[in-house]
Amino acid sequence: MRTTVRLDDGLMQAVREHATRRGRTVTSVLEESLRRLLAEADRVERPERVALPVSNVCGGLLPGVDLDDSASLADVMDEPVRR
Repeated sequence: MRTTVRLDDGLMQAVREHATRRGRTVTSVLEESLRRLLAEADRVERPERVALPVSNVCGGLLPGVDLDDSASLADVMDEPVRR
């Protein structure tokens, strides 16, 4: 397939020099580079899932807490803890 790609002048010069030193075409160097990049991206390990602790404490929400009303929830969160 033929396409047009815009590359930084310095990068293109480095690719040309690399290809010349190795007796290759610019196209073959770019193809190999892209294949390696895509293969590496497929091998990236996903972070290990972390099991979050679940509270066993019963009791539910504090009085006055409405999870559907963010303004009142913020007010309750700003209040000092009463014990």
